[in-house]
Amino acid sequence: MDTKILLENGTNELEVLEFVLNGNAYGINVAKVKEITAYQPVTPVPNSHPSIEGVFMPRDTMITAIDLKNCLQRGTSEAGGLFIITNFNKLDIAFHVDDVRGIHRVSWGSIIKPDSTVASAEESVSTGIVKIEDRLIIILDFEKIVTDINPETGLKVSEIDEMGSRSRSDVPILIAEDSVLLNRLIVESLKHAGYDNLIHTSNGQEAYDIICQSKRDGTLKQTVQCLITDIEMPVMDGHRLTKLVKEDEETKDIPIIIFSSLVNDEMKRKGESLGANAQLSKPEIGNLVRVIDELVNNK
Repeated sequence: MDTKILLENGTNELEVLEFVLNGNAYGINVAKVKEITAYQPVTPVPNSHPSIEGVFMPRDTMITAIDLKNCLQRGTSEAGGLFIITNFNKLDIAFHVDDVRGIHRVSWGSIIKPDSTVASAEESVSTGIVKIEDRLIIILDFEKIVTDINPETGLKVSEIDEMGSRSRSDVPILIAEDSVLLNRLIVESLKHAGYDNLIHTSNGQEAYDIICQSKRDGTLKQTVQCLITDIEMPVMDGHRLTKLVKEDEETKDIPIIIFSSLVNDEMKRKGESLGANAQLSKPEIGNLVRVIDELVNNK
């Protein structure tokens, strides 16, 4: 199946790959998918997490296979089905699924964020739900799934401690990140690094509303001197946010850092075409601070 359907930059759309587990529909952003292959036997790894089936090596690349049913507490996968091989946070990981149905082009605005009746915001493994025809597709938070298996793959907050004591800065920074956990960790890390004047939002639309309001109030410089944005977010994604900010004469000089698990070569080209000043993968919180230092001349 071709997973390289191209989208125009900054249109606030994504391609969702729909797959099946126990007859239920789930989704993953196509931008995370490298390929889809038939199941193949794996080599078990002693003392590994129960959700890790093992490892295999197609084309001389070691890939960890994860039993997605086990992760979602929906049983255990048997031999057969498919592997969805992904790349995010600089990791190649295969997720074992029953079947794949197809790819759907949808707007981030049509994706509904699960409410607290499904799970607490920091515990949920769903980033959103979208209705396609007569069924609901649950889009899974694959970064959280992998981080729950191995926390070392998540945000490397220890990098901030390694920077040592730093002077305080009141440079106003605006953050757009839909994951409640990552939003909190980014804010805590930046405060620890000396940046105290932070506004954090849960999607690109909220961040853009703040920018527009500060323009109307004449307080843009006092409100936003640096913007940090994820790519994947409901309502408005980070690429659309970047496009809107960089196309506006009043806001085009605001430094924008795309901080996302999806920063690969293709996504970097998209971010560059939209005018992003820097693009970093999410584990690199130490690099994020260093790039902020450079962009706001706070060395």
